[in-house]
Amino acid sequence: MGSGGADVTALPGGARAALEAVLMVLDQPASATDLAAGLNLTVAAVEELLLELQREYDGYTVKAPDMEIASNAGFTSSPRGFELRNVAGGWRIYSRAEFADVVGAFVLEGQTARLTQAALETLAVIAYRQPVSRAGVSAIRGVNVDSVVRTLTQRGLIEDTGTEPESGAVLYRTTSYFLERMGIGSVAELPQLSPHLPGLEGIEEFYDAGRM
Repeated sequence: MGSGGADVTALPGGARAALEAVLMVLDQPASATDLAAGLNLTVAAVEELLLELQREYDGYTVKAPDMEIASNAGFTSSPRGFELRNVAGGWRIYSRAEFADVVGAFVLEGQTARLTQAALETLAVIAYRQPVSRAGVSAIRGVNVDSVVRTLTQRGLIEDTGTEPESGAVLYRTTSYFLERMGIGSVAELPQLSPHLPGLEGIEEFYDAGRM
């Protein structure tokens, strides 16, 4: 345990409950190192607790050596509606993917500000074609995207990443916040489009040829 600070082990539920309380209020992923510093615990202790919580939320409530026996004896519980994920360099609690439709319907009924269809389409193009300029996105979408790009930048979903050598145009890419909102660790985890859009196997070559 680190020096100074409150002794979270003396709180109801101990360090495990204290860690869980912190995870519940995070608005962005936190590393085990940051969590350990905030809770006055060792990184090793926090990493062990994170894995315990992750397993509990997934429906496993017994120690690993007893798992084989417990799985046949009914000592597991149902998975929670939320899960603990390590994405974009840190840990955070998310609702489970299986409940995306339920959660989405609930959110859409509320007052949560959401992106327009135009913004979503532009964000998708940038995610799959990054780094890409506004002109490149406009060529693909067939409309001017200047205002939409500004909105996405203000939302923290995209950022500039230098300029295009030939034209000097600003290039854009998605941010770590975008990864966090998508619940993935890198853009490599984005789903491949071709299997879902038959006939677009040569889309990369088509767009590349259009930029020449």
